[in-house]
Amino acid sequence: MNLKKHRFTKKKKVRHQASGQRTFASAQAHAFLNGLAAVAVIAFISFYFFLTPVNPQSIPFWLTVIIALFAFAAVKSLTIVSEAASRMQDQASGDKTWQDICGGECRLFLLPIIVIVGLLLVALTGSPIFSAQKYASILNVREAVFSDDLSESLGTDSIALMDTASARMLGDREIGSLSNVVSQFNVSDDYTQIDYKGKPVKVAALDYAGFFKWIGNKSEGVPGYVTVDPVSMSASYAECEQPMIYVPSAYFHQDTARYIRFHYPTLLLGNLHFEIDEAGKPYYIMSVYQNTISLFGGKTVTGAIVLDPSTGDLTRYTLADVPNWVDVVAEGDLLCEQYNWFGTLQNGFMNSLVGKKGCKRVTTYETDDNDENDDVPVSDYGYVSKNGDIWIYTGVTSVNGDSSNIGFLLANERTGEAHYYNIAGADEKSAMSAAEGEVQEKGYQASFPSLINVEGHPTYIMVLKDASGLVKLYAAVNVEQYNIVTTASSQAECLTRYKRLLGIESGDISDSSQSGSSDHYSEDAAGNSDTSNNTGNSTDIEEPTAADHEADITIADIKYIDISGNTYIYLIADDDTLYRAKAAAHEDMLLLKKGDNVHITAYGKDIVTFEKQTQQPNN
Repeated sequence: MNLKKHRFTKKKKVRHQASGQRTFASAQAHAFLNGLAAVAVIAFISFYFFLTPVNPQSIPFWLTVIIALFAFAAVKSLTIVSEAASRMQDQASGDKTWQDICGGECRLFLLPIIVIVGLLLVALTGSPIFSAQKYASILNVREAVFSDDLSESLGTDSIALMDTASARMLGDREIGSLSNVVSQFNVSDDYTQIDYKGKPVKVAALDYAGFFKWIGNKSEGVPGYVTVDPVSMSASYAECEQPMIYVPSAYFHQDTARYIRFHYPTLLLGNLHFEIDEAGKPYYIMSVYQNTISLFGGKTVTGAIVLDPSTGDLTRYTLADVPNWVDVVAEGDLLCEQYNWFGTLQNGFMNSLVGKKGCKRVTTYETDDNDENDDVPVSDYGYVSKNGDIWIYTGVTSVNGDSSNIGFLLANERTGEAHYYNIAGADEKSAMSAAEGEVQEKGYQASFPSLINVEGHPTYIMVLKDASGLVKLYAAVNVEQYNIVTTASSQAECLTRYKRLLGIESGDISDSSQSGSSDHYSEDAAGNSDTSNNTGNSTDIEEPTAADHEADITIADIKYIDISGNTYIYLIADDDTLYRAKAAAHEDMLLLKKGDNVHITAYGKDIVTFEKQTQQPNN
């Protein structure tokens, strides 16, 4: 009897062990399938919504892999723990218990950590620390002759002065007059600077005005686009022969970026923008990139994908085969970054940190105070239309951060060709300040300038806008002597005045009451003009006889400058405005000192009358 009981107990134990083994095997399979399901969900979200390329050179691709590995480990471990919750005292397999199995699942979390460490090592090997010369050689920069590249024959109609903010204002105004369009569509904020029939033009497509507008209009599509002429400062609406279906403001399968990604899942893509060909037919262009240094370093453009938004036809081009009408393949920001690699790393990485011998970079500016990245200097550039292409222009300065340029860079946004001109002068921000200073009483703001050739003289040309963004004046500033400034109400007149200052073009200035040789000429939109000499190379400054404004100022500084044998008193106010007067005509001003409060009347910045005040002025 005892023997039978022992045998029965032994068989029961064996059956229990077998049942435990089957339970463990099924739990492992269940956990593995749950982990795969989590990976599939993460991959779908990453590819469909974030448009992550299936390419090991893509950082988002590896982020997806790491997140998926963590998710797999977490879901599989949680499933095993859930299965083990009611069986902690059971033996699962051999001598292993469920406690042992749950502890072993933690080893799965080592895999994504190993991947992270490996990627950090790969990124380090491809950084400028070890590959400075490779980075410096990505952009092929050729030294060129300024007067040959930017010939006088380009003319004023090749100068693209309008910034995107002004283009948006004109485009919105044009669409606002079309009642059948404005109720369903907006003008895209993403204006593209292109060369259209030999002239610079900004273009932007219409956007659906929200999700429900897309639902109501997706079968008909987007009807047209807006062109803005930066020379004549005018906008016009163009209706497409066939409406555009695949646009960035659409959703799901009609979204432009998603549509292109699904057709090219492995390519590194970016810089999606709108252009038109020479016949006015709309297209969307997307640049194709490749990292040339290790996995993540040395970003370069290798080609472009052209989408017909009306039909959905896609064409991929290598960089050498991109059609001539396509203007932007290598975007300006990337070209500036590549030049900075060239300028700072050509003598080695350590030199870029310590000695900085020969280091140079494109000029930068601080973003406005409302920008969340306001502490980060960013590059800025202008545009020049030349030989059917758009070239970006930017100054080149030393890494020491002074306010002067040592040269200029001109780079082709279609081909990536880059030319460097060894011309020293003021940087763009100094030129903008000089232009704004000529009409400081009006409070106009200068746009980022373009670089032109005026009879061999490198010249900044820009527009001056009022607070509402309307263009009021044009300004020309000499690069090498940025105290030579002219302003006028038209671009052609501004350049005519500028040439007269340089002695290139003879003739009397239109306002005979202000006639005389000068190094400054300004004219506002109403035709009021002001001439003066501020370099000491010609006759003295003409004394104004009538004022156009008055002001109460507190003197922050006083300077005495000799011009053509005459002493001039310069008053610098505490708000950084500047006024001047001839000492011989205003001898009492010699008694003024820092901190004095003065009431003045002035014409421009030339003082007509002044009165010293005994109390702090009320502004």
